[in-house]
Order: sequence, then C-alpha cells, then structure tokens
Amino acid sequence: MALDNVILAIIIGTLAAIVYSLRVLVLLERRIARMDENIEKMSHHIEAEAQRIEAEEMKIESNVGKKKKK
Repeated sequence: MALDNVILAIIIGTLAAIVYSLRVLVLLERRIARMDENIEKMSHHIEAEAQRIEAEEMKIESNVGKKKKK
C-alpha cells in the first residue's frame, strides 16, 4: 500500500511540474509576442521617419538646384 502511495505521489508531482512548465511557456510566449509587436511598431515608426527625412532632403535639394539656376 505504501508503494502505491509513493508511485501516485510521483505521478501527481510529475503532472504538476508539466502543468507549471506549460504555464511558464505560455507566459513567455505572450511576453515574446508583446516584444515582437513593440519591435514592429518601432520599425514602422522608424520607416515613416526615414521617409519624412528623405522627402525633406529632396525638397531641400530641389530648392538648392533652383537657386543655382537663377
């Protein structure tokens, strides 16, 4: 009878460890997903800023070109 209790305790402990590990994995996956979303938002922001800068540079270059022609 004591051996049955030990085996049952080992099985229950193993199942509890598996459930806890899955919980940790889900939490880590959610954290990584949030980081991925934040990186994507930053990259979109940087891309928009780069496009704005390029447009401003083109505007400045066209203005400089007009002044030289006069």
